[in-house]
Amino acid sequence: MFRAFALALAALIAMPLAAAEIGDDGLHKAPWMRDTFKDLREDLDEANAEGKRLMLIIEQRGCIYCKKMHEEVFVVDKIADYIEANFFVVQINMFGDVEVTDFDGTALSEKDMVKRWGALFTPNIYFLPQEVPDTLTAAQAAVANMPGAFGKGTTYNMLNWVVEKGYEGSEPFQKYHARKLQEQEG
Repeated sequence: MFRAFALALAALIAMPLAAAEIGDDGLHKAPWMRDTFKDLREDLDEANAEGKRLMLIIEQRGCIYCKKMHEEVFVVDKIADYIEANFFVVQINMFGDVEVTDFDGTALSEKDMVKRWGALFTPNIYFLPQEVPDTLTAAQAAVANMPGAFGKGTTYNMLNWVVEKGYEGSEPFQKYHARKLQEQEG
């Protein structure tokens, strides 16, 4: 009896924190994601009006790393709350057909825009500055790029580094992250 209870408890503990909702397009959906017309100039204006930073997240159906981020990282209250408070998040489907209008006015399907940006992995997160010249693409204008799945600490520190505009200073993200890890441990 005790052994059965212990096995059931171990199975429960091994489960992900929460199952992420999956949309009709097969992509994970989070409450802080925005459903927009994917005109990045309009999205940036709306983000700025809300006092938030524009964050583009490229994902694909069946991506095990996207699942990891949505079930292990983005569900952590501290991270989810920080994203909700500080970021205007637009999801891009790596193989999608929805039209995206880039900052330079080029309009392409999601899949063609992802190729244009040179994004090869999912998830791939672009963090945009508050002002983007109309001569640049999102990938060219991004102040930071997070290609792939990262742990809770790295993700949280990257979000903070972007909001704090660490990219404008002399401390690169890796040094910032190392310093923050030491502060968070001690």
